[in-house]
Amino acid sequence: MSEEEFWNRVSSVNAGMLDATDGMRSVPMSHHPDQAAKVLWFITAQGTDLVESVTDGPRDATYIVSDAAKGIYADLHGTLELSQDKAKLEELWSTVADAWFEGGKDDPDIRLLRLNIDAGEVWITPTSGITFMLGIARAQLMGTSPDMGSHFTL
Repeated sequence: MSEEEFWNRVSSVNAGMLDATDGMRSVPMSHHPDQAAKVLWFITAQGTDLVESVTDGPRDATYIVSDAAKGIYADLHGTLELSQDKAKLEELWSTVADAWFEGGKDDPDIRLLRLNIDAGEVWITPTSGITFMLGIARAQLMGTSPDMGSHFTL
């Protein structure tokens, strides 16, 4: 498996846990991947702990993705920062984001966060329960270890 597979799978996952407060509090956030830039984008609101943590400038952050159905587990590290990129907000805006803000995409409380991924550890596993069980059965019959997928760093 490769970095390409990571981006394919993380694109199909809805959310993870983001922390930019020195490990004090991770919060669930929906991400928007940008593979070319190696960035995850987040739409959030003024007054949140995450926004407060980056108000004075970029900050180290951790984002954890875990989804058995999509066969991806990742521990990502990078720099989280506020962005004023109106074109990116327009590109990312959706009916889901619209449900959170009374004023729509022009709501004055909207904040766009950018996580520049510097490093990460990724585990990619089979996405089918049948494939997993067949792998376990095959390993038992052959006296080997099952193929549990791949593990790599970004």
